[in-house]
This record gives sequence, structure tokens and C-alpha cells, in this order.
Amino acid sequence: MDETEEQVAREIAREQAYADRLYARVDELIAQVERNLDQIQGSQQASTHQNRSERDSFMALYEDRLALLRSVSRSVVFGRLDMDDAARHYIGRIGLFTPDREQLLVDWRAPAAAAFYRATSTERLGVRLRRHLISRGRTVMGLEDDVLDQSVLAEGAHDVVLQGEGALLAAVSGTRTGRMGDIVATIQSEQDRIIRSGNRGVLVVQGGPGTGKTAVALHRAAYLLYTHRRRLEHTGVLIMAPTPGFLRYIERVLPSLGESGVVMMTPGELFPGVETFAHDTDEVARLKGESGMAELLSRAVKQRQLVPEEDVHLRIDGTPLVLTRSMLRAARREARATHKPHNAARAVFVRAAMDRLVEAYERALTAQGSTVVPEDRPELLSDLRHDPEVRRSLNMAWLPYTPQGFLRILFSRPERLRAAAPRALAGQVDLLVRPKDSPWTVEDVPLLDEVAELLGEDAAPAEAKARDDAERRQADVEYARKVIENIDTSGIVRAEDLADQVGRIRDGRTLAERATSERSWTYGHVVVDEAQEHSAMSWRALMRRAPTKSFTVVGDVAQTSSAGGTDSWTSALSPYIQDRLQVEHLTVNYRTPRRIMDRAVAMAKAHDLPVTPVSSVRDGEEDPLITRVGAEELSARTAEAVRSVHARLPGRIAVIAAEERLGDLAAALAARGDLPRVGTGSAGVDDEIAVMTAQDAKGLEFDIVVLVEPAELIDAHGAGDLYVAMSRSTQHLGVVHARPLPRGMEG
Repeated sequence: MDETEEQVAREIAREQAYADRLYARVDELIAQVERNLDQIQGSQQASTHQNRSERDSFMALYEDRLALLRSVSRSVVFGRLDMDDAARHYIGRIGLFTPDREQLLVDWRAPAAAAFYRATSTERLGVRLRRHLISRGRTVMGLEDDVLDQSVLAEGAHDVVLQGEGALLAAVSGTRTGRMGDIVATIQSEQDRIIRSGNRGVLVVQGGPGTGKTAVALHRAAYLLYTHRRRLEHTGVLIMAPTPGFLRYIERVLPSLGESGVVMMTPGELFPGVETFAHDTDEVARLKGESGMAELLSRAVKQRQLVPEEDVHLRIDGTPLVLTRSMLRAARREARATHKPHNAARAVFVRAAMDRLVEAYERALTAQGSTVVPEDRPELLSDLRHDPEVRRSLNMAWLPYTPQGFLRILFSRPERLRAAAPRALAGQVDLLVRPKDSPWTVEDVPLLDEVAELLGEDAAPAEAKARDDAERRQADVEYARKVIENIDTSGIVRAEDLADQVGRIRDGRTLAERATSERSWTYGHVVVDEAQEHSAMSWRALMRRAPTKSFTVVGDVAQTSSAGGTDSWTSALSPYIQDRLQVEHLTVNYRTPRRIMDRAVAMAKAHDLPVTPVSSVRDGEEDPLITRVGAEELSARTAEAVRSVHARLPGRIAVIAAEERLGDLAAALAARGDLPRVGTGSAGVDDEIAVMTAQDAKGLEFDIVVLVEPAELIDAHGAGDLYVAMSRSTQHLGVVHARPLPRGMEG
């Protein structure tokens, strides 16, 4: 062993000793929390309901803490900072302290850790040396040092290790696992600046393929939950992702970063009670996404506030009475003047109509010779309310609706659609006509949300409940302080946390369950991934979920494939947030090698896509492999190409093609018998080989991509889909085609 190898071995041993100390502390904390859990589980078995609630609340808090500790128990530390003031800080996934509160490990989200990601040789931020610890499990396998202060070398330091592939390149070069991993050990300066941004409005992260947009968004969510925990833990953070497969792909990231308090869903799940992954045709999707649909729906609701063509003749206990059109018109005017939504304003309409009708009833009774005094009015109103013809007439004039019922009826009645259509949509609305029992689509969900906003509900019960909840929580906090004094001495549990947990136990639902079941639930922060796919109507629905307009929006307008998607962040978002829009750009591609990315960019530019310039950190070992075959042998030759590359290279493979080809391709691959199980769609992320569309592949990455008949992808949804497909690979891109290649792909 030469001198350098001995030096490296000494340093690894030194870092291993410190890592062992950290893991010992993690194990101590796990044991402590387990003891607390055992104690709580074994106590108060026959006590009161209040005692059981306290026990269950403590258990939930301890279980959350235990899950966090276990999630980091194999990879808690990844870096070290040596500072100008001789201080040394170790950086990890959570913060760790000794029982005496001596800090052992700095949480990556803490301000003191920012320099680990941001310090450079020209702006050192007080850092002399930054060390990356490359570990496998609890074992330190290697080290790499960034010397930011050259005097460290001049001083002849013997503990500096200038070797290794580098944490970043090691991470991006490794094979995919089918799940996104956190990038907490390899966050780069431009990413860290965005993650820690203090922007309280809408932060847009625009970046080309492979620039880490999703990873940055998830790390920002974890950072915000850490930094603004008291503000966000009651309302939660919503993460909106494009497909169920994508959600599975990212589901492990936040727990590994020390966070689990988020709600994840796809656009087809945003409206409670509806879950759909089906899409309309491009023509219909484009129309449903138009901002003019909001005006159409508003007009359609108002047009169900009817004045009959003729007066309504009634007979109340033998007394003839007329509910005139002018009475109903005046009542409608009064109800609309409140600017309440339809269902809430209906109560005003009914009251106003009844006030006018009872006055007419009093006049009719007086004309018959009856004596009517003011004290009689409640009884007369009761007679009117219970008369079937009065109820029918008022219902016909102003029916209450559910969002689902209203939209089903509207889409099944072409005459109503035409009557409600604004000028901008005139002549197009017949595209919306469909049978009343048609299944919901993803593009229907924002329209349901818009209708729900227009119809509304009675706000009084909700307001009363909010007042009761606030009073109850204050009482819970006071009581929790007393309980903690008697039960918990570890300092792990705070009174506010216990009070919140008592409330959740009382409610019986998790935050996610409550948030997804209540359409009016508002989040403290919303993360929207693949945001370029959202239409104007979709953005209206999303903006309602965060009244504070606190958003992290990530996407790439060059990858837009949805017919209702956007090609400009300003035009899509400015109507809701005016000057609170901040756009950041990611410019480094960590996923796709340059040899592949250059070909993808050339194709995108040839089709006039608004490509964000990016530079790849790796050159790659081979150019894309393009194979032209006969149309009749396309599936078989694709299967052969997959077999060949599977035998040659390790990793996960995506076969990306137009939707109509997926069945034949999956069958051809399965028929070979010499390949692993083949998955389909975005759910194929769980399989070593998956056959999917470009839209299924959005946001995902694979070691190998075999692209089939690229011209068909352009035919289906445009060049944006082909750009997505070409940029999913970390190692190899194969192309199998029978038709001529699209412009820019010829190479």
C-alpha cells in the first residue's frame, strides 16, 4: 500500500468512527422511542375515553418519530464542512444531538448546511474544505474533498483526499432502481438556491430534461415543511403529479428526507368523489381547457335561475292567488345581488319570493272579507311553504344542484350548451355533447371544480364548525401541557403537537384523508410537477387549493403534449398572481448523456419547440442506435433490440411507442421467453422492462430507452412527446422505425 492509499485508508477509518458514533445515537433514539411506545401501549388499558385518546395521540407521535429514525438509520450522514473558525460540521438527513444537546449532525435543511451546497472557491462562505462521504449502508466506502481555501494545501494538510469519481457523477451514473432517490448528498448550487428560495408567491422552475426539476421540487417541499412547520403541518403540502406511476416513482423521496406530511394526487383525483385517469380526445381536451369555459359554466348556472313564461295560478285553502313573473324576477334580482353562489343564493331567492307571495296572499284574503293582522303572517307563510304547487313553482325557477348532476345534464343538452356559450366558443360546444352517463375524464375535473364554486354550499355550518374547532384546540393545548408533565420527560413531544394529534385522533382521519375528502380544503403550499400540461381551467382549480398562492411549479414548456397545455408560464399564471411570479432556470442535465441529448435537442429545434438550453454533465459512451426495418417486422425487431441491449447493459428498460402499438409490442416481448416480466403504462416503473407511451414516461427515467416509430408519437400529440421520449435515458437510446425519421433525428 503506497502513501496515498494509506492516507485514504486513515481518513476513511476516521470518518467511519464518527459515522459509528452517529449511528449509535440513532440506535439510542430508536430504542428510547420504542420504550416510550411500549410504555404507552401498556398503560391505561382500562381507563377513560380521554385517557385512551391521550395514549393514542402519544403513540401516533412516537410512531411518526420512529418511522423517521428508521428511514435514515442506514444513510444518515453524507458530508462534512471545515470552517474558517476551525469548526467542523457534519451534514446529514436529520439533525442529531447528544443527550446534553451537543450537536452531532446538522440537518441538510438548516441554514448552517446551506454552505455545503453553495460554497465555491470564489465565494467560500467561510468554508475551507467540503468533504463528501460515499457510503454503502452504514459503511463509509470512499471520500472526496473539495478544497475551497488553497491555504489548506499550502499548510501541508495530511487529511485531504483528492480522489474518487465524485458523489454527483457516481449518483448519475448508477443504474436506475425503479424509484426516484433523494439527491440530498449531491444537490448542486443552482438547485440549492431554488430549494431554499424565500419566495412566498409562485416559484416556477423551468428546466430541460434531466435537470432535476422533480427532485428540486420535492426537496423544496421538505425544506418548507422543516422551515415553516407550524404554518404547514395543519394544512399540508399538496404534490400534484401527472400519473399514478409517477407518484409511485417519487413516493419514497420525502420520507427519506425526513418528511411524510404531504398529500399526493394526480389531476384526475383533485375533485373529491371522482377518480379518473381517462383523457378526452385532443380536440375536446383543448376546448375544455379554454379559459372561456369558466364563462360558459357561469352563464349555464345563471340560465337555470328561471322566470316562467307565464304567471303561475295557485289556490291556497280555496283562495285564488297568482305568483307573478314580476315577483319571481324581483326575487331573482335580489338573490343575484348578494353575489352568493347558486345554491346559497337560492335561500335568498325563496325568501324574497315568499315575502312577495305572502303579501299577495294577505291582500287576497282581505279582498274576500277576512281580517288579516301582522301576527298571522307566520301561519300564512307556513301555509305557502307546505303547498306542493308553491314548492314546485319555486323549485322549477331555482333548482338546487350538485356539481356532478349539473355537468352531466349540461353536457347531454346541446341546446343549453349553445345558449351558454360565449362568443369565443360559439360553434365549438357541440364537441362537448355526450350521453348523461358518460364516465368522467381528467379534463372534466377542473370543470366540476368550477361548477362546485359556482353552485356553492351553505357557509353557516362551516363557519360555526371553525369557531368550535378553534375553541376546542385551545382547550386541548392547555390540557396537553398538563398531561405531558405527567407522562413524557424525553422532550420529544410538544404540547401543541400532542393537542393536534388529539384532534386528529378525535376526527379519526389522517390529514391526507381530510384534505382529499373536502373540496374546500386549502393547502399551505402546492407543488405542481409536469406543470406545462395543465390547462387554463386546471390552473383555476389549483389556485383555489392555495389562497395564499404559495406554489412551486416545475416543468418544461418544450415538453408540453397536452392539447390544453401551456407554452408560456407568464400567460398561464399571471392572471392569478400578477407580479408574484418568479421564474428560475435549471441548465445542467444530470440524466441524459450529451450524445443522446444533442440528437433530442436537434429534433426539438427542427420542430420549433421552445427548448431551454442545457449542458449534460456526461458525454456518454455511445451514440443513439437507429435501426430501420420493414413495417411488418416492427414488433419482432423491437423485441430483438430489447433482448440485445438487455444482454449487453444492466438496468431498466422503457419501450416507448404510440398507444395503439403497446399491445403488439408487449406481446412480442413476452413471446420471446428470454426476457424479464414486461410491464405496461406508467405502472411499469415497477418492472425491469416496461412498454409505455411518452405521456406515461413523463418525469420518469430509465437506463435504456428503445423508441419505436417516432413519427407516430408526433402524429399523436406533437413533437413535445418525442422530445420527452428521447430524453428519458441515462445510458442508451435505441430507435426502431419503418417510417421516415422526423426532422432533426436523421443525425
